[in-house]
Amino acid sequence: MALRHDRRILLLALMAALPAVLTAILLLWLGGFTPKVRWTVTALILLTWLGFASALWERLVRPLQTISNLLSAMREGDFSIRARGARAEDPMGEVLLEVNALTETFRHQRLKALEATALLSRVMAEIDVAVFAFDDAGLLKLTNRAGERLLGQPEPRLLGARAGAIGLDACLAEETPRILDATFPGGSGRWEIRRSTFRQGGLPHHLLVLSDVSRPLREEERQAWRRLIRVLGHELNNSLAPIQSLAESLRNLLAQSQPPPDWREDMRDGLAVIASRSESLSRFTTAYARLARIPPPRLEPVDLSTLLRRVTNLETRLPVRLRCGPDVSLRADPDQLEQVVINLVRNAVDAALESSGGVEVGWNLVPLAPERLEVWVTDEGPGLTSTANLFVPFFTTKPRGSGIGLVISRQIAEAHGGSLTLENRLDRQGCRASLVLPLNAD
Repeated sequence: MALRHDRRILLLALMAALPAVLTAILLLWLGGFTPKVRWTVTALILLTWLGFASALWERLVRPLQTISNLLSAMREGDFSIRARGARAEDPMGEVLLEVNALTETFRHQRLKALEATALLSRVMAEIDVAVFAFDDAGLLKLTNRAGERLLGQPEPRLLGARAGAIGLDACLAEETPRILDATFPGGSGRWEIRRSTFRQGGLPHHLLVLSDVSRPLREEERQAWRRLIRVLGHELNNSLAPIQSLAESLRNLLAQSQPPPDWREDMRDGLAVIASRSESLSRFTTAYARLARIPPPRLEPVDLSTLLRRVTNLETRLPVRLRCGPDVSLRADPDQLEQVVINLVRNAVDAALESSGGVEVGWNLVPLAPERLEVWVTDEGPGLTSTANLFVPFFTTKPRGSGIGLVISRQIAEAHGGSLTLENRLDRQGCRASLVLPLNAD
């Protein structure tokens, strides 16, 4: 049976001094001393031997017991205990110093973890979003106040329930994010559902987040209707007001018993204006219908170099320079992508013609996101005076512009999972349009 570490140390201490003790006792008994002296000195030698061995055992074992107690306290989560005798330039003291420093580090980390947990708990409790955590077996392990209100039950009654028993099995089964029309004990409406996974205790868990988007969506719908009515009212008034005025003037002209000599010319001019405004109103309604009927993109492999060369060759008002980037192919709707580039190039050429500048088109991979591609169009025109109304439907500064080209272009870009931005150039006068698209759109 193996001896304990402290007993081995005590045994080694005794064995280390045993030869000297035996030699001293042997010399003592072989000398010419009286029996009383022999027994007295022998007892003194043995007591001194045992005393020093015990002191050595104490000096070696006690610090180890102290370290063991400190580690045990740390394992139990008690970081208030510190070792005495910790000092530098001493091997055991330096060990105790390091253990004390480790205890202090754990104390700070635990304090930060407790503060972070308390903050997370407060945020979870206060946010108006229902949060649920399920284990891999589909049992509810965590929810917040919004989740309690949504399901109409307190958390203690919900914990341990299966997703199907509380009406959340459909939310866990399908892909997210998505919008779902659903009714729960705590309310009904449209809900945005997001699901993710995390691990706790080495086991997988599912995090389910439900946010009520009915109110924001209704507000957005109201704002959209207000903008639409404002735009429609403005355009209709611009066309109908002169038509009404001219029609009244022509009616009065025809009602006269003796019209003026040039009444035929007035009639022709008035009818021409009415026809012009009617045509403008027809263009507006056609443009609006086009804006509202953009089909979803049909994705297929597109060779970007070929598409851009074809688009730049279509522009005949001035030469468009093409700066070639890397040889790439992306998944996109070629017709819609071509329409976007045509709109951007046409706008750039319109601007460049005002200042006799040039237009350049190119592409490159986004430096910090190599899975995304940027198509850019730069011009040397007068630049943008304001970017606030660039993507407002039917807003235009061109005499015969419809005001929907950039709006349609941005909708197409976003339908491909990309973005479209316009900004003034920093290197010189002009504008830079940036179309960012994923190489592999879903």
